[in-house]
Amino acid sequence: MECTFEDVGDVLKIGLEGRFVAANADEVRERVTKRIANAKKIVFDLSKMAHIDSSGLGVLVQFQKRANAEGIAIRLAGLLPHPRLVFDITKVFRVFDIYDTVEAAEKAFA
Repeated sequence: MECTFEDVGDVLKIGLEGRFVAANADEVRERVTKRIANAKKIVFDLSKMAHIDSSGLGVLVQFQKRANAEGIAIRLAGLLPHPRLVFDITKVFRVFDIYDTVEAAEKAFA
């Protein structure tokens, strides 16, 4: 799992690429936690995330819970068909604001 971070104005864009699974969930959690300390607006770019399992979903849900508690706005963007199916089957989509593109997610902050 590759993680990239980019500051776009006042938005932190976090790109996740590859398979977000149990084998790398803790590493992703640690890397992202270090970067979001002062962020108030976060977009997870999932357009290159090929697969997600329950561990990956759990990490994203933890970030959303933290965001809700700390007044941070999180948006997910660019879900590919297979990961989107996992979000739909598990009903996890209900806890996130999900957009088709990163640009749409960024505009939603305005």
